[in-house]
Amino acid sequence: MIRKCGGAVSLVCAALLLAASQAAAQDKKTLTISSWGGAFQKAQKEAWFGIVEKELGVVIKEDNTSGIADVRTQVASGKPTWDLTTQGAYSCALLEKEGRLEKFDDATMKALADIPKTLGRSEHCAPQIVYSVAIGWRDKAYPGKEPPGWAAFWDTKNFPGQRSIRKHPIYALEMALIADGVPMDKLYPIDVDRAFKKLEQLKPHVLVWWSSGAQSAQVLKDGEVDMVAAWNGRIQALENEPEGRGGKIKTTFNQQILVSDSWMIPKGAPNRELALKAIAIMSRPEVNARIANYINYAPSNIKAYDTGVIPKEKLPGLPNSPGNFEKGFVQDVSWWVANADAMVKRFDAFLQR
Repeated sequence: MIRKCGGAVSLVCAALLLAASQAAAQDKKTLTISSWGGAFQKAQKEAWFGIVEKELGVVIKEDNTSGIADVRTQVASGKPTWDLTTQGAYSCALLEKEGRLEKFDDATMKALADIPKTLGRSEHCAPQIVYSVAIGWRDKAYPGKEPPGWAAFWDTKNFPGQRSIRKHPIYALEMALIADGVPMDKLYPIDVDRAFKKLEQLKPHVLVWWSSGAQSAQVLKDGEVDMVAAWNGRIQALENEPEGRGGKIKTTFNQQILVSDSWMIPKGAPNRELALKAIAIMSRPEVNARIANYINYAPSNIKAYDTGVIPKEKLPGLPNSPGNFEKGFVQDVSWWVANADAMVKRFDAFLQR
């Protein structure tokens, strides 16, 4: 056995060591994970992917998804390349209904036990993060005033100015009903006629119907609108940026609509067993909690807040942290799975009038 390398022999040793390391890397299985890209996927990588690679002895190959159609295409091909993907809770529930997802085993379901079922946890969907649709506004527009909820969003007398809402009925119908006086715990099933009637009142004041998270933030930052209904992470990112033309940006969790993104395994995924183990690892309280240290999204596992992994100063900015969770409600994705198609058609007609 050669214990030391020296002189010309060192080149041989180096080559042998390189070959050995390459062989070891080749022996590792590849787990392909698709996500939304950008800051979120970078945060997932920092918080979770490295731990999965180390514990399972795998190499993670990253890809991107732009939505539910990508998962349908993967499954329809008969040979999906993704082992694991992330989609919104509503999309996951819809894909589950369509039979396009792999079922979780008992070990994985046990690992998900401390994730609230209301977030969309099921035998095919594993909520990973929690975020919310919240109210963001320009402080210059309402100095010293904070909108107490969705009624203020509709109140253009006491809170004048232009608004921005997502160009989709999801979120909008719940917001409208709350603004019309419906208690958060009495929203479902949604009174559709009442919701659209309330939306008609606000429509003249909606300057921008946003179609992407980036757009929802930009119109507020640039001062095009004074108030926006958008994902909390997008608004909060502006709070930490230098003031744009719109001035200082603020947000509130009052009457927030809590939603989640979920892990799922496309039907026919090549490495189902590894994907299941990866979900279990990323769902552990001490691992799941790490996401909040890299982006303004919250862990889905309620025990994550007991781990001490999340610094206390971050808690006020997380939508489901103790004290914030009670300010809002979790969206009922099952209602949307049953009614989304009809609502989209009616919403499109509403916008065209």
